[in-house]
Amino acid sequence: MTIKTLPLIALLGAAVGAADRPPFIDTIPPAIVTLAEETDELIMELPPNDLPAGLTHETMHGEGHEGHEQTGGGWPPVSLATLPVSGSIYGFRVELLDSAGNVLPAGLLHHLNLIDPHHRELFLPISRRVIAAGKETGGQQLPWFVFGLPFRKGDQWVLSAMLHNPTATAYRGVRTRLVVKYVKPSRPWPFFDVFPWQLDVLFPVGDKSFDLPPGRSTRSYEARPAIGGAIVALGGHTHEKALRISLTDVTTGEVIWEAAPTVDSTGTLVSIPIGRLYRWNRLGAPVRTDHVYRVAVEYDNPTDQVIPQGGMGVIGGLMVPENPDAWPVADVTDTLYLADLRHYLRLPSGTTVPTAAAHQHAH
Repeated sequence: MTIKTLPLIALLGAAVGAADRPPFIDTIPPAIVTLAEETDELIMELPPNDLPAGLTHETMHGEGHEGHEQTGGGWPPVSLATLPVSGSIYGFRVELLDSAGNVLPAGLLHHLNLIDPHHRELFLPISRRVIAAGKETGGQQLPWFVFGLPFRKGDQWVLSAMLHNPTATAYRGVRTRLVVKYVKPSRPWPFFDVFPWQLDVLFPVGDKSFDLPPGRSTRSYEARPAIGGAIVALGGHTHEKALRISLTDVTTGEVIWEAAPTVDSTGTLVSIPIGRLYRWNRLGAPVRTDHVYRVAVEYDNPTDQVIPQGGMGVIGGLMVPENPDAWPVADVTDTLYLADLRHYLRLPSGTTVPTAAAHQHAH
């Protein structure tokens, strides 16, 4: 494993600068990015949107999770966050505020995604998911002196979210904020650079929710990683009625991590335990490029009816690569990459790539 050195951030910056600029990126409206220097936090905020009462996941399922109909209601506009400083992220939380600045219930968040369109995912040639949070995620934090996700000034990441509101109270001007805690690049820590990855049971591209049949059912997806390393932490996102979610090394048969959602007395999903795989005597669970890995989610629908869009199963984690400089940049001309890009940008189906975009370089 490679211990972090300060020049790595500059190396990553050079790699991004050398990559082709993703199409459509220059058409995305900017997110509000605020630097809180006194607390070493970056605040990325989506444009405000109104949240009607009774807006449940079931009533929104006809819109899909990232389709072109996703405007208004529970869908704040997709925005582009340009980072004003360099550093290493070690923690995050999501905040929801109304128009008067009052903190809103965390349960209004269905999910939030922060995506790096310049680098590829670990298991697929699509844009790398940097942070994925759901209502059950809560604030997360790694040991700041040990692990950190490097970023550089000028990096551009895509921020999006889905909100829902099963309550009888409508909220106006809801602001969705992602607050990340970071270490300045002048510090000698963190000791290890960690990089995000995601694996979804409905990879590779498209809506990540699926209809939930009556009784027990399982969905899964298998893939090989682009580079090797060690997984240090991971968590999951499911819908209600999930029994467990897991990550397995198919090649060896080892279950790397599995978790059962925590529910309250009404059966409502509250949280999914975070797996911290690092120990004093090991960095994490090894990942090899010659092994196949499977994400699987199991549900139990006690009704005799199919629940539309009732299932979801995604794992997001952090790994320490064997060679951090080898993390691949995105091929912005790849068919899967382009289909995924259109999907998370909520572009209408059939939207064509701008003629010069695939060959336009970043400055």
